[in-house]
Amino acid sequence: MIQARFFLSDPDRPYAPARLSGAVPVLLICAVALLDVLTGAGISWLPLLAVGPALAAAVCGPWGVLRIGLLAVAVGGFLIAPTDIPVRGRAIMLIAVAAVTLASCLASLLRQRRERVLAAVRSVAEAAQNALLRPVPARVGQFQVAVRYSAAAAEARVGGDLYALVSSPYGVRVIVGDVRGKGLPAVSTAALVLGVFREAAYDEPDLLDVVGRIERSLARNLAPDDFVTAVVAGYPRSGRMEIVNCGHAPPLLVNRSGVVAVEPTRPAPPLGLGSLGGELPSLQLVPFDDGDQMLLYTDGVIEARDHGREYFPLMERVPRHLCDEPSQTLAALHGDLLDHVGGRLHDDAALLLLRKPVAGAVPAPAEAPLG
Repeated sequence: MIQARFFLSDPDRPYAPARLSGAVPVLLICAVALLDVLTGAGISWLPLLAVGPALAAAVCGPWGVLRIGLLAVAVGGFLIAPTDIPVRGRAIMLIAVAAVTLASCLASLLRQRRERVLAAVRSVAEAAQNALLRPVPARVGQFQVAVRYSAAAAEARVGGDLYALVSSPYGVRVIVGDVRGKGLPAVSTAALVLGVFREAAYDEPDLLDVVGRIERSLARNLAPDDFVTAVVAGYPRSGRMEIVNCGHAPPLLVNRSGVVAVEPTRPAPPLGLGSLGGELPSLQLVPFDDGDQMLLYTDGVIEARDHGREYFPLMERVPRHLCDEPSQTLAALHGDLLDHVGGRLHDDAALLLLRKPVAGAVPAPAEAPLG
């Protein structure tokens, strides 16, 4: 992870953007010196030399700050040498610049320590993400697959959205879901759901039984007001996709007719709320032939807003980016989403695209283990 490494190789050497920013304090010192020479104002402008090392503390290591501070002291001493300012006044000005330099060195040292701690946290977060949201190969069973995931907490890189694919004896099975809430409690719930799904998807012949096991596990472990919305899908036989929707956004089916939202025939409550009553999850059968694609996503995608507070029009944008490579489709769609929100999402967002390639059109590469 680049962010975790750029300052560990040499703590006193700024990373690439900082190297450019490190020239700003030097230019500022030169500007103050030039202003003092042109105006002949004596000591009036020289206290501004202290801004150089103070600014350097934000982008340079302690030794870099010290060098800039010594430059500021040297320039100040050179400029006041020919003046008739009393020795006491000269000493006070130079000592003030030196004191700011020492304080800035300490601030730079503390900043670097915080960066090291943040790097360690990011590394742990990335390891946690890889354990929970395992990398998905480009091919799973009969399908081409692509995934895009963005956590709203960019520093942590993990969130409450979840996805998983399992190649089971009963066909490929997939889950995409969204945990209520954020932070570590949401991550813990996501880990619970994924663990139960990976076991049940391999053991249970019936997709509804997979959902039932997740529901029972959540009922034992979640607080009364917590829940998980999810879509669980399976491909038990050629030409047919099974879908169980538990309070989640409807998947988008892409076929010769266009893009269609697969709305649940009997809406069911989110996982974890089954004990409150209402409709039980139902199994929905959807034709799924060669060349068809299915997009599963979380509400962080469709609820993303632009500066005008307009939601991201997912169904409208999907046809613009469709191609025979799911990874390219999602890369373009994800880029479109980021453009819509101005570069940063304010909620976790996950996109998972399945494509059933036309027979004989795509060679089957080696499949990475899943489950």
